[in-house]
Amino acid sequence: MNFPHPLMAPVIELALKAGEAILPFWRVGTEVTAKSDDSPVTAADLAAHYLILAGLTALDASIPVLSEEDANIPLSVRAGWQRWWLVDPLDGTKEFISGSEEFTVNIALIEQGRVVFGVVSMPTNGRYYVGGAGLGAWRGEKHVQPLAIQVRDVVPAGESFTVVASRRHSSPQQELLLAGLSDSLGELHLANIGSSLKFCLLAEGAADCYPRLAPTSQWDTAAAQGVLEGAGGEVVNLNGSPFTYTPKESLLNDFFIALPAMAVWRGKLLKLASGG
Repeated sequence: MNFPHPLMAPVIELALKAGEAILPFWRVGTEVTAKSDDSPVTAADLAAHYLILAGLTALDASIPVLSEEDANIPLSVRAGWQRWWLVDPLDGTKEFISGSEEFTVNIALIEQGRVVFGVVSMPTNGRYYVGGAGLGAWRGEKHVQPLAIQVRDVVPAGESFTVVASRRHSSPQQELLLAGLSDSLGELHLANIGSSLKFCLLAEGAADCYPRLAPTSQWDTAAAQGVLEGAGGEVVNLNGSPFTYTPKESLLNDFFIALPAMAVWRGKLLKLASGG
């Protein structure tokens, strides 16, 4: 397939290769060490990181890379970047350690704070998602023609409003929002899944909303945000403004909501999120 951006196909290939580098460490009792923020890191994270870094540099050495495994780059340097890669070599390390299949490789191209496109790959089955605003979005597998995907703007008849949640992270504020949604939209179906796959469920029309009122980092979200935006979705701050990656001191994200951009219930959700 001829993807609409010239870097999409080689980045998909790179994400799949990174997944192959991760798999030998999966379910074999890989040693886990703690980083300075107490988050876990394994040899699999580092193997994927170095493979991706080399691959992106070979594609275009002029585009800098910000990776979870090499994130100590001062703001004074990052502030001058107009175009860069934002990478999580192994998103869902805790899922990976537990033996779950719900971990991914995330690679996003950023220009002036906005996601151009993102690639999310699943190492255990070779599936990948790719997309970007104005470009479209697709789900594919190795050696299989990718299929275009799209969000659903209306909950199908007979189905419940489906909210994607994290297996491991919530907050009182998020629970309050879910209670308000249930009061407003009826009984909710909660789909619990790890890593950036939460965005991908929305992108392929299998869920309706992903509120995240708990901490995330920039590399956790950017690639899958690209997929969602390509599928007709959006990611917004709680006040409804676009969710961007403008360089700042902290690499932690603000709270956000991911949803179909044309959802009939969009206004109601954002009013609840903003405390209205």
